[in-house]
Amino acid sequence: MRISLFITCYNDALFPATGQAVVRVLERLGHTIDFNSAQTCCGQMHWNTGYLREAVPIIRHFVSTFRDAETICIPSSSCVAMIRDHYPKAARESGDPDFIADVDALLPRVFEFSELLVNRLGVEDVGATFPHRVTYHASCHSLRSLRLGDIPFRLLRQVRSLTLCDLEGLDQCCGFGGTFAIKNADVSSAMLADKTRCVFNTGAEVCTAVDNSCLMHLYGALHRQRTPLRTAHLAEILASEAEGAS
Repeated sequence: MRISLFITCYNDALFPATGQAVVRVLERLGHTIDFNSAQTCCGQMHWNTGYLREAVPIIRHFVSTFRDAETICIPSSSCVAMIRDHYPKAARESGDPDFIADVDALLPRVFEFSELLVNRLGVEDVGATFPHRVTYHASCHSLRSLRLGDIPFRLLRQVRSLTLCDLEGLDQCCGFGGTFAIKNADVSSAMLADKTRCVFNTGAEVCTAVDNSCLMHLYGALHRQRTPLRTAHLAEILASEAEGAS
């Protein structure tokens, strides 16, 4: 299959290893990866902060850029949620029938990374080895918008030498929420304190998720507390192989 990678703003600017990991996993499974250099942003940052008019040209650009893509892989549930939940609204409010048709045609080809593996490609064992204790944080968009359910767990359980640690309060937000963490800093910090305490109590070495925005928020708190616990996107764990493996 030919798969187009939309890297997302966070990953492009701050976490390039995640995109590299996605490519390694998909190529290991025999797929061809395209990276369209014309891609920019999905428009989520503008849309979520009320700049709806400014978001529309960005949305149109995304749709145009990926119009001919066979399948689109996005290692971020929040960006996928933006596309699925809000692109149809933006298109219909525009009253442009071509824009509406393009969005409707695009949506069935857009997948978050873990759901692409399990639901589209039918794969749970990607040949990964990761000898660490790992806990999984379910980001709000993955849980409530995409309803990924146990998909990430099914992938993690197939990773060789990995010990999966249950996280108390799995359905609780980490407190990031984009600009929410800035505009409501006190509330965000309280939510973050609760979540990091639960993460630390698992005894895990690594906290993973399908969104680096959440992991960035969590790592900041864990680092300030000088804990040895680190964070890693799910793709980075699934890209890991045993030392010496080809």
